[in-house]
Amino acid sequence: MNDTASRRRDELAANLEAIEERIGAACADAGRSRAEITLIVVAKTYPASDVDLLAELGIADFGENRHPEAQDKWAEVTHQIRRHFVGGLQTNKAGAVARYADVVQSVDRLKLARSLSRGAEAAGRELGCLVQVGYEQDASHRSGADPSAVVELSDMLADDSHLRLDGVMTVAPLGVDPRPVFDDLVALAGRLQSDHPGARVISAGMSEDFEDAVRAGATHLRVGRSILGERPALR
Repeated sequence: MNDTASRRRDELAANLEAIEERIGAACADAGRSRAEITLIVVAKTYPASDVDLLAELGIADFGENRHPEAQDKWAEVTHQIRRHFVGGLQTNKAGAVARYADVVQSVDRLKLARSLSRGAEAAGRELGCLVQVGYEQDASHRSGADPSAVVELSDMLADDSHLRLDGVMTVAPLGVDPRPVFDDLVALAGRLQSDHPGARVISAGMSEDFEDAVRAGATHLRVGRSILGERPALR
């Protein structure tokens, strides 16, 4: 490992240690075990070399939010990882994503689910899916399915032979207290599990608000900037 890579590894290790301290404190506040939480590092805009360094530091789950960046980057990664696609997804790109992602966390409509199913079938694989639930008050700006549509979408995913319903995901709207949003998502997940016991993933919380997500009952956190640093400006 050259000096640049060694310095970057030390930087990532220090940032990861700080995040682990925050997660541990939130778990202690909530009376939860750290083992209940899966940390997903969202490495969008950062190189495959950072993913490999973090894998060496013990991270197994990584997220990306754009195609084809995700496909290209994950093809360069030399370690075995779990690949989470966490961004909004157009139906015309769904087939490609279904061929390389392990989990798509942003399933928010039936048309997208059908496209993912066709892609997974063509690839001869099963694709994990989370229903993304949107909590924005303005439906025209909502990212995710309306909570009232979650049951229908979940049933479709569970019944599809090429898709696997793993649970739910949300992004708390900007400018609002995230805790009630996360509380509602956890309650919705509990109702969903009564019909689909395997749908146990509750993906919520990012760098700014993951402590609230832990206290609410989230099982998966999506953290990027606090581990990798401020993101380069997109061109």
